[in-house]
Amino acid sequence: MRVLIVSLILSSLLSANFIIKRYPAYAYVLSEFDIDSSYVYDDEFYAFVKSNYKNLEKFYTKSLKRGDFFIPTIKRGLIDNSLSDLLVYVSIIESGLVSDIKSYKKAVGLWQFMPSTAKRYKLHIDKCYDERCDPYKSTQTAVKYLKYLYDKFGKWYLAVLAYNCGEGRLSRAIKKAKSDELSTLINDDFKYLPKESRDYIRKILLVALIGESKDNWFEIYYPDIVSVEVGAKTNLKDIAKMLDMSYKKLMRLNARYKSYILPDDRYTYKINIPEEKMITFYKKYQMPPKIIKKSFLISYHVKLGDTLESIAQKFNTTVEDIKIANHLDEEYLSVEQLLIIPTNKPAIKHI
Repeated sequence: MRVLIVSLILSSLLSANFIIKRYPAYAYVLSEFDIDSSYVYDDEFYAFVKSNYKNLEKFYTKSLKRGDFFIPTIKRGLIDNSLSDLLVYVSIIESGLVSDIKSYKKAVGLWQFMPSTAKRYKLHIDKCYDERCDPYKSTQTAVKYLKYLYDKFGKWYLAVLAYNCGEGRLSRAIKKAKSDELSTLINDDFKYLPKESRDYIRKILLVALIGESKDNWFEIYYPDIVSVEVGAKTNLKDIAKMLDMSYKKLMRLNARYKSYILPDDRYTYKINIPEEKMITFYKKYQMPPKIIKKSFLISYHVKLGDTLESIAQKFNTTVEDIKIANHLDEEYLSVEQLLIIPTNKPAIKHI
């Protein structure tokens, strides 16, 4: 028995030594996910690392190339909201940093939001565009959702697990296991969580170990993106040509739009362009004039509870048309304020 115990201890030490030597940032990575550094001695984690590190190192390298423009946006969104920038690895595992990737479960975008989660956090989805594919909007939503999960479960590795398997599934697993300790929850023998979820957290940790242990991680140049406004029906092929950049790259930055010709249900739209192209854009691009499309103008006094959106809906018009007709820069309204409402015949009956 004593020989067996000594053998097991030596085996664990050798396993941990492999991870420690190959990934010197292991203690930092684990601490950022609220995991004790002793987790490197976990035999199941070591077995996963040994079986998957080569493939995941290749996957990580490919993800960096695909996501060169998205990494600064994601990291900034996390840091600005007091979250660890290591949560970028959640997005890397979810999407490989492909902005418009779609899963067989209908999850979409850099953070792989399901339609129900998108609706819950008011990400707009329609036939023209899908905000789950927008790096800014989707990252802000991920921040809110991850914060919510952390507040509920109290540890970052639990928040990440819940992100994958759902709050209810994780809560039931913790109750059944009578523990929220990582090694217990994702034990392959007890199977408190599905294999997908058990491997999910291991993948994130391993890719984080890979990324944070790279000597040149902070030396890599990641180009940034900025948002600029363009008019309705703008042809993104023309914008790409104007900016002297590939149309494919511009569409990759603007995957939320389902067509290269922008819709016309608003007067202006925001598109993402490389920061280095910003000066060229403002030198060359001319915003088309805003023209009210409605045929009739009527007067309306603002009532308690009115908003521009509710008024626009009531009179079958748009918020943009109301703002143009009344020279409004903001959406603040006061009771009894007189507005001119651009409308059409079917809407007059609402007066």
